Amino acid sequence: MDERQALTSFGALSQESRLQIVRMLVVAGPDGMAAGTIAERLEVSPSNVSFHLKELDRAGLVSQQRESRSIVYTANYDALGDLVRFLMEDCCAGHPQVCTPAVQVAACCLSTRETVR
Repeated sequence: MDERQALTSFGALSQESRLQIVRMLVVAGPDGMAAGTIAERLEVSPSNVSFHLKELDRAGLVSQQRESRSIVYTANYDALGDLVRFLMEDCCAGHPQVCTPAVQVAACCLSTRETVR
């Protein structure tokens, strides 16, 4: 991930509803969640959620797929992983205690995700 893409991703995540949506979709896993369900859980209008999902999609953080009459959104785990790697790329700088907790969490998430597939 280059700096420009990281800035786009961080820009998309820098709004409360969008961050909540991404976290919801990460928990939902590969089955994702319909836009209407996301709106209900956030207690906002469908048009409001559509606006935020469009921004997250533009940043590459979510993917969408039509299923019957619904649009189902899923977290783009590869893009989210790239964003974390971008942040952690040079983090240790001779201080491994800085990165160890983040690496352990990332390893846990990766092993859980591989089990789900």
